[in-house]
Amino acid sequence: MDLETLRNYCNNLPHVTEDVKWGNDLCFLIGGKMFCVTGFSSPVKVSLKVNDEEFEELSSRDGIIPAPYLARYKWIYIRKENVWSKKDWEHYIRQSYELVKANLPKKILSSLK
Repeated sequence: MDLETLRNYCNNLPHVTEDVKWGNDLCFLIGGKMFCVTGFSSPVKVSLKVNDEEFEELSSRDGIIPAPYLARYKWIYIRKENVWSKKDWEHYIRQSYELVKANLPKKILSSLK
């Protein structure tokens, strides 16, 4: 997955905003909370939140590690663009979006409707 494809997919999810944090990290947010983080350089490297049950298995795959600073919250860091098919990329991005959205405060969730 290249940066433009990633941006298009993330920005087409409902209520997503983009922000640059820490000077060089492109972050995609729902309700002000990050669900996907990447850089601007190629190859694309991406951090995503995953289900607790999937974390160990995914983070032990070639090209994927526990995300620095976020692993305790079950985030993975994908270091290789070709680790998944386009369909899998979309699944895990959407899953991260849904996991983060589900933990938003009710007040923020209601403002998104």
